[in-house]
Amino acid sequence: MPQTPVLCFMKPERSASAPRGLVQILSRWGLAILGGVLTILGIVIAPLPGPFGVPIMVVGLMLLLRSSYWAKRTFLKLQHRHPRFVFPLRRLLRRDPEVMPVVWQQMLRLERMILPRTWHFARKFRLKCRGERRA
Repeated sequence: MPQTPVLCFMKPERSASAPRGLVQILSRWGLAILGGVLTILGIVIAPLPGPFGVPIMVVGLMLLLRSSYWAKRTFLKLQHRHPRFVFPLRRLLRRDPEVMPVVWQQMLRLERMILPRTWHFARKFRLKCRGERRA
């Protein structure tokens, strides 16, 4: 007697997939909450002396943006409205972040905004290190 293939159209058991879905949802919420807390903590710490606020804020934003669709949409809207201010943060959120160029660019930008032109030291320091003279 030839064997006939048995076709099984039964639904998979819900008990096997339900915990995985619940764990995934809970982990996504947990990462979003942790990211939000770290972002707020980074904003609070940023005015204090020392460079600890920005790295904490960047890690918090990384967690928040990876786990929350709402945060991604808001970040994209902010990026379209204010690209100059969001671009350094986007460079730090990349897979291989360019930390030192971002720090240098932000230092030059801050120097231009705050200090008078005669007190600018970062550009002069760079030119001195490279051995170039301004013509």
